[in-house]
Amino acid sequence: MLRLAKYLKPYLLLILIAVALLFVQANADLALPDYMSNIVNYGIQQGGVVSAVPIAIRQSEMNRLVAFMSADNQTAVLADYTLVEKNSADYSANVKLYPVLANEPIYVLKNINKAETTKLDPIIGKALLVVSGIEQALADPAKAQALGQSLGFDLSKIPPGVDVFAMLQKLPPETLAKMTASIDTKFATLGTSMIVQMAAGAVKTEYAALGMNTKNLQSSYIWRIGMLMMLLTLLSGACTIAVGYLASRAAAGLARDLRRNVFERVENFSSAEFDKFSTASLITRSTNDITQIQMVVIMMMRMVIYAPIIGIGGVIRAIGKSANMWWIIALAVVVLLGLILTVFSIALPKFKAIQKLIDRLNLVTRENLSGMMVIRAFNMQSFEEQRFDKANKDLSGTLLFINRVMVVMMPVMMMVMNIVMLAIIWVGSQQVANSTIQVGDMMAFMQYAMQILFSFLMLSMMFIILPRASVSGDRIAEVLDTEPQINDPKEPRQFPAPFQGNIEFRNVNFRYPGAEEDVLHDVSFTAKPGQTTAFIGTTGSGKSTIVSLIPRFYEASEGAVMVDGIDIREVSQHDLHDRIGFVPQKSNLFSGTIESNLRYADENASEGDLKLAADIAQASEFIDTRPEGLQAEVAQGGMNVSGGQKQRLAIARALVKKAPIYIFDDSFSALDYKTDAALRRALKEHTSASTLLIVTQRIATVKNAEQIIVLDEGRIVGKGTHHELMKDCVVYRGIALSQLSKEELA
Repeated sequence: MLRLAKYLKPYLLLILIAVALLFVQANADLALPDYMSNIVNYGIQQGGVVSAVPIAIRQSEMNRLVAFMSADNQTAVLADYTLVEKNSADYSANVKLYPVLANEPIYVLKNINKAETTKLDPIIGKALLVVSGIEQALADPAKAQALGQSLGFDLSKIPPGVDVFAMLQKLPPETLAKMTASIDTKFATLGTSMIVQMAAGAVKTEYAALGMNTKNLQSSYIWRIGMLMMLLTLLSGACTIAVGYLASRAAAGLARDLRRNVFERVENFSSAEFDKFSTASLITRSTNDITQIQMVVIMMMRMVIYAPIIGIGGVIRAIGKSANMWWIIALAVVVLLGLILTVFSIALPKFKAIQKLIDRLNLVTRENLSGMMVIRAFNMQSFEEQRFDKANKDLSGTLLFINRVMVVMMPVMMMVMNIVMLAIIWVGSQQVANSTIQVGDMMAFMQYAMQILFSFLMLSMMFIILPRASVSGDRIAEVLDTEPQINDPKEPRQFPAPFQGNIEFRNVNFRYPGAEEDVLHDVSFTAKPGQTTAFIGTTGSGKSTIVSLIPRFYEASEGAVMVDGIDIREVSQHDLHDRIGFVPQKSNLFSGTIESNLRYADENASEGDLKLAADIAQASEFIDTRPEGLQAEVAQGGMNVSGGQKQRLAIARALVKKAPIYIFDDSFSALDYKTDAALRRALKEHTSASTLLIVTQRIATVKNAEQIIVLDEGRIVGKGTHHELMKDCVVYRGIALSQLSKEELA
């Protein structure tokens, strides 16, 4: 996979934008449990009161509160409030908000920051709880006695009608300090959030005493937080859609580029590289393998980047809600990691085998489809069915094994998540009962735990396709990193003008890549324009190999192939191929029409050129019999024409090029003798200025050639005209007499 990373460079901007959007989405998703916690804690439990610091408080109530504060705390609290009386400048503005101001002075909170509010929350909250507790204790003797023990005197013994708070304010400073210290000790076990929650009722009671409308306080808070959650949800959804779009664009673009690069690289392969990669394998790499890469890029952009953000952010926020329950998440993560590692240690070797099994299945399928007539002719349907069935079962069995292993992950993960939820509820409920955590915080912790575990679930989904995609990436990189053995020179030479077409082999030896011995040995000859040079010999003697060296389908191991006095390795392949009309041993037509196949040699060829080429190749006779003529359809590979017709169309295609060099590699084998003779006469007449090289097994085809080269086991054993070779070359004479009588050879 990493070997293909450089191909993502054009899409780096899309990836960076997607990453930024994923951060926005993750933060929005992580904020939702926090807001839900606020709704439960502040909106439901605290009636919409979010702080123990009242925005306004009666002077009489403030005097009660400061009695239970240290001198420093009294100074800090009063410094953040402004006393408003009837003669104050802002009286008229405040009396509308706080009607009780008409009867008594009030303190109004200044515009303080969040840090200052956090500082005042425990100070005022404790005082509110004490004052509220005293007020409740005066009505209940049992509570009065319990609270008296905390304050240092028995409230139940105070006579009725006596102002307890006025009496407390008259106590000596030492007594007040001791009482304040006792109160701080009692509240030491409670966190600030619990103090705020317990004091919320007293704050709301004070707001009612001020004449404020407290009925809508709770609903307005819930609506406000709910709308924020809705906006965050919409933002998260928009980011999800945008990331999906960007991921699809980047992945589809990468797949397109990889397919193009693979195709271009394969187009530049020499025959040596095609010997290394099978056709079925190249098709699989260009389709299935690249599809795997496309899928994994989408998954990585949408999950692999998002999951760690959610996981890490969830851990931080969960610990912030309750530091005492971190071990539950840690234990669950350890269990999930153990499960994932176990599963993939079992499945990974199978992932690596899948693509090779797909290659095998494609190979068998391709061979069956292309060789269907042969299979039927030999009644081998049962054998081929078994062969296909084996390849199919091997692939299916491997996929089933992987799926059986992977299917264990989901139920186990769901069980782990359910156990985690139960553990959080069990431990959290005890902490709620002990007033060390609020209900909303416990619920938020549960949601963060689920987000953390789901992030691991998303990563595990990546692990399902990542190993297979990694194998696919290596297979694609293997093609892209394969440098063709035959390359153009950095500064190619140009053929001299006018181009003639002289071909000379100088002591050429050739060995196939990986072979131990040469297949051509010290081959030297010259083929001149206006002449026909024919190659004949036994099967495997090296005839086709020689003509394959001219267009540089293979490179000579030793020696040199010269065209017009220039080594063909010193010119560009395009320049060389532009001067050669080549008809391969196995004729290949492309799907389309007869005309489109002929124009493959020259798309600007005129109708007259096409007609002349068809006439020379003796193809007009069957083209004219079709109602569509040149527009007749040609099936894939030319399956709807006969072997002879396919060869003639391939020859006509080469002739449309009007090349100075023509190579016919056993291109007349499917023609009858009459058509063969007529075609050779037409070739002689219309290509008299060109250099003709013909590979054949037929003596009749080469009998009139100006030069016949006889090959045997890669060596030239005869060179000359037909009559010269009949006298001097035993190999040629043996081939000739096996085909024609002495009278026909005379």
